[in-house]
Amino acid sequence: MSDSCPVLTPAERQYAQIEERARQAMMATIYKAIEDATAEAAQELKSTDWTEAPPARDYFVAVAHQKLFVLLCGGDPETFEGGDPELAAHILKNGHNIVDHYFIGKK
Repeated sequence: MSDSCPVLTPAERQYAQIEERARQAMMATIYKAIEDATAEAAQELKSTDWTEAPPARDYFVAVAHQKLFVLLCGGDPETFEGGDPELAAHILKNGHNIVDHYFIGKK
């Protein structure tokens, strides 16, 4: 069995390059938004009577993750209502597979 990569057509190559650039730009925007939200919350809380630590970066990552998960399942990311429970289960299984493969190793 051959593990070689298929030769892409010029149109396929062009598509792949466009998709890659768009994906990288999207992820850069998401990462920046998370960092900006973390910094903004910390800065704004300094001018209040709040004495606890500001929300951590991971809080904003978790908020984005939850809302994107619901959106991906077809639900409303503001109310968390709706969505396809079967699709949600498949997405969660995919997450489990990522843990098994990348975090724990192949089983």
